[in-house]
Amino acid sequence: MDAQSYIGPLIDFVKANQAWAPAIIFALTFAESLAVLSLIVPAWAMIVAFGPLVGAGGIPFWPILIAAAMGAAAGDWVSYWFGRYFKDSIGQIWPLSKYPDMLPKGHAFFEKWGIWAIFIGRFSGPLRASVPLVAGIVNMPQLKFQIANVVSAFIWAAALLAPGNFLGQYLNWFH
Repeated sequence: MDAQSYIGPLIDFVKANQAWAPAIIFALTFAESLAVLSLIVPAWAMIVAFGPLVGAGGIPFWPILIAAAMGAAAGDWVSYWFGRYFKDSIGQIWPLSKYPDMLPKGHAFFEKWGIWAIFIGRFSGPLRASVPLVAGIVNMPQLKFQIANVVSAFIWAAALLAPGNFLGQYLNWFH
């Protein structure tokens, strides 16, 4: 199944059930940021599709942005926790075992950029899932990780949602 087969029904559901929009965007960004689910769930396109839906549909933007950022931060925090507590065995767990290059690439990226890897990795599809795992594996101090995690989650959520939100508002303005 391609991403389009998920996006249409999701948009229809959100239009019909706008009160659920913050919970849905939280779940999508959590899935997109969680190391294992991000490899299975094609959430990125659905998150981007939320922007115009919010702008055109009269759904308040700020609760959606906050829910999206908190879902992303929670997903990365869980990934960090998995890395911290399962260290050496994490690469043998499915679906990570299907992608043996993912953790070494994430580790090299993390070693090169340090705390900035959390920010940069958030915007890189292939690295997004592995950087928080590696941060946990190498025992990055939790406070440093959480600060970078939460700040980057808000920037990432705004970057994915705001352009579409403005486009949706703009298109509504002409109708």
